Amino acid sequence: MNDLALVIEDDADLATIFAEAIKTAGFETQVIRDGRTAIIQLGLLMPSIVVLDLHLPKVSGMDILKQIRADARLAKTRVILATADARMADMLQGQADLVLVKPVSFGQLRDLAARLRSDVSRAK
Repeated sequence: MNDLALVIEDDADLATIFAEAIKTAGFETQVIRDGRTAIIQLGLLMPSIVVLDLHLPKVSGMDILKQIRADARLAKTRVILATADARMADMLQGQADLVLVKPVSFGQLRDLAARLRSDVSRAK
């Protein structure tokens, strides 16, 4: 079975592109479109990576990031933040494994996910 990747992104087009890029890197993907659903799913699942938008309906990406970092079960989960806010990206540099400023290309995300996948595999 492939490692699980959650794509937490409210923009349908971006979510599809991100999910396809991550699938190409060998992950099983699940798309979540709002923050409240993301919080629930993170309580049930242990994804290898999370691609996280900061601006989400219902619960912010910042709150989701804090929850991931506070949950011992998710200690090995790699977080890729995707935001259009360059200032916010700079502020969050140390809290995520990768911070990408949108627009993020399919190839860029695929290659970064593949690199994280090999890191995750080595850590097991």
